[in-house]
Amino acid sequence: MIERIINEGIELALIIRGSYVGKDIEFFTPENYSQQLGYMNRPSGYIIKPHVHLSASREVQFTKEVLFIKSGKIRADFYTDKKNYIESKELQQGDIVLLAFGGHGFEVIENCEMIEVKQGPYAGENDKEKFEPVEHKFIKYLGSD
Repeated sequence: MIERIINEGIELALIIRGSYVGKDIEFFTPENYSQQLGYMNRPSGYIIKPHVHLSASREVQFTKEVLFIKSGKIRADFYTDKKNYIESKELQQGDIVLLAFGGHGFEVIENCEMIEVKQGPYAGENDKEKFEPVEHKFIKYLGSD
């Protein structure tokens, strides 16, 4: 299953559930995203030819992160770029989330291991502005989990 968190026409996040099974190759992100997220389903014996990536200048204006939930469970909270809370989703082992725009925060529900992929070089604390999370009483889950 693919879920998109969209607010006022802007995709804040894309979730690929661990149960998702597609055919062939599919990219879920538009070509203008500085972080591309795709899926491949290939049969045994299929060959992906060896290749190298050519030098290409790219400009990154916003950091996009991809989280792979290796184990456990988290609640992901999604916010606009003005720090307004939108909704939450639970993510568990096997789920993948691309954090494209807006803000986000997390609460660990069950001990969790995550793998994070984002553009570099890492700018440390200069790369983000932290703010207070949504209060528990205001947490809402829209759509299906």
